Amino acid sequence: VLLSMSVGKSYADINKDKQECTAPLMALATCLPYVGGQAKAPTQDCCTGIKQVLKDNKRCICILVKDRNDPSVNIKINASLALSLPQTCHSSDTLSVPQCLELLHLAPNSTEAKA
Repeated sequence: VLLSMSVGKSYADINKDKQECTAPLMALATCLPYVGGQAKAPTQDCCTGIKQVLKDNKRCICILVKDRNDPSVNIKINASLALSLPQTCHSSDTLSVPQCLELLHLAPNSTEAKA
Protein backbone atom coordinates (compact mmCIF):
# COMPACT_ATOMS: atom_id res chain seq x y z
CA VAL A 1 0.00 0.00 0.00
CA LEU A 2 2.81 2.41 0.88
CA LEU A 3 4.58 1.63 -2.39
CA SER A 4 1.46 2.32 -4.43
CA MET A 5 0.94 5.59 -2.56
CA SER A 6 4.53 6.57 -3.30
CA VAL A 7 4.22 5.65 -6.97
CA GLY A 8 0.89 7.47 -7.19
CA LYS A 9 2.40 10.58 -5.66
CA SER A 10 5.34 10.48 -8.06
CA TYR A 11 3.02 10.10 -11.05
CA ALA A 12 0.82 12.94 -9.81
CA ASP A 13 3.87 15.14 -9.20
CA ILE A 14 5.22 14.44 -12.70
CA ASN A 15 1.87 15.33 -14.26
CA LYS A 16 1.62 18.53 -12.20
CA ASP A 17 5.18 19.49 -13.18
CA LYS A 18 4.47 18.84 -16.86
CA GLN A 19 1.30 20.92 -16.72
CA GLU A 20 3.04 23.80 -14.94
CA CYS A 21 6.11 23.79 -17.16
CA THR A 22 4.84 22.97 -20.65
CA ALA A 23 4.48 26.59 -21.77
CA PRO A 24 7.71 27.89 -20.18
CA LEU A 25 9.72 25.00 -21.60
CA MET A 26 8.32 25.51 -25.10
CA ALA A 27 10.34 28.73 -25.06
CA LEU A 28 13.42 26.53 -24.77
CA ALA A 29 12.74 24.32 -27.80
CA THR A 30 15.48 26.14 -29.71
CA CYS A 31 17.93 25.03 -27.00
CA LEU A 32 17.45 21.31 -27.67
CA PRO A 33 20.27 20.99 -30.23
CA TYR A 34 22.68 22.57 -27.72
CA VAL A 35 21.60 20.73 -24.56
CA GLY A 36 21.31 17.52 -26.59
CA GLY A 37 24.94 17.84 -27.66
CA GLN A 38 24.30 18.37 -31.40
CA ALA A 39 25.25 22.08 -31.49
CA LYS A 40 28.43 23.72 -30.22
CA ALA A 41 26.63 26.85 -29.00
CA PRO A 42 23.08 27.90 -28.18
CA THR A 43 21.20 30.08 -30.65
CA GLN A 44 20.18 33.66 -29.88
CA ASP A 45 16.55 32.47 -29.63
CA CYS A 46 17.63 29.87 -27.09
CA CYS A 47 19.38 32.51 -25.01
CA THR A 48 16.34 34.78 -25.15
CA GLY A 49 14.16 31.85 -24.04
CA ILE A 50 16.43 30.80 -21.19
CA LYS A 51 16.58 34.33 -19.84
CA GLN A 52 12.77 34.52 -19.87
CA VAL A 53 12.31 31.13 -18.17
CA LEU A 54 14.93 32.02 -15.56
CA LYS A 55 12.99 35.18 -14.82
CA ASP A 56 9.51 33.61 -14.82
CA ASN A 57 9.92 30.02 -13.63
CA LYS A 58 13.44 28.83 -12.88
CA ARG A 59 11.99 25.71 -11.26
CA CYS A 60 10.89 24.38 -14.68
CA ILE A 61 14.48 24.14 -15.88
CA CYS A 62 15.33 22.16 -12.76
CA ILE A 63 12.36 19.86 -13.38
CA LEU A 64 13.50 19.25 -16.95
CA VAL A 65 17.01 18.39 -15.78
CA LYS A 66 15.68 16.16 -12.98
CA ASP A 67 13.27 14.30 -15.27
CA ARG A 68 15.64 14.08 -18.25
CA ASN A 69 15.86 10.27 -17.98
CA ASP A 70 12.11 9.78 -17.63
CA PRO A 71 10.92 7.85 -20.72
CA SER A 72 7.84 10.07 -21.00
CA VAL A 73 10.05 13.15 -21.51
CA ASN A 74 11.44 11.53 -24.68
CA ILE A 75 14.33 13.95 -25.23
CA LYS A 76 18.02 13.62 -24.46
CA ILE A 77 19.48 16.38 -22.33
CA ASN A 78 23.01 16.85 -21.05
CA ALA A 79 22.41 18.19 -17.53
CA SER A 80 25.74 20.03 -17.42
CA LEU A 81 25.00 21.85 -20.67
CA ALA A 82 21.46 22.67 -19.55
CA LEU A 83 22.61 24.09 -16.21
CA SER A 84 25.39 26.07 -17.93
CA LEU A 85 22.96 27.82 -20.31
CA PRO A 86 22.53 30.91 -18.10
CA GLN A 87 26.29 31.49 -18.04
CA THR A 88 26.75 30.55 -21.70
CA CYS A 89 23.98 33.00 -22.65
CA HIS A 90 25.48 35.74 -20.44
CA SER A 91 22.44 35.91 -18.17
CA SER A 92 22.71 37.79 -14.91
CA ASP A 93 20.45 35.13 -13.40
CA THR A 94 22.19 31.86 -12.62
CA LEU A 95 21.20 28.27 -11.96
CA SER A 96 23.11 25.55 -10.15
CA VAL A 97 22.55 22.04 -8.84
CA PRO A 98 22.22 23.29 -5.23
CA GLN A 99 19.66 25.88 -6.38
CA CYS A 100 17.69 23.17 -8.18
CA LEU A 101 17.77 20.90 -5.14
CA GLU A 102 16.37 23.76 -3.08
CA LEU A 103 13.74 24.75 -5.66
CA LEU A 104 12.57 21.14 -5.98
CA HIS A 105 12.81 20.45 -2.22
CA LEU A 106 15.16 17.50 -2.76
CA ALA A 107 17.70 16.21 -0.29
CA PRO A 108 21.21 16.21 -1.84
CA ASN A 109 21.58 12.46 -1.22
CA SER A 110 18.11 11.50 -2.48
CA THR A 111 17.63 9.20 -5.46
CA GLU A 112 15.90 12.00 -7.36
CA ALA A 113 18.85 14.35 -6.80
CA LYS A 114 21.29 11.79 -8.20
CA ALA A 115 19.22 10.87 -11.26
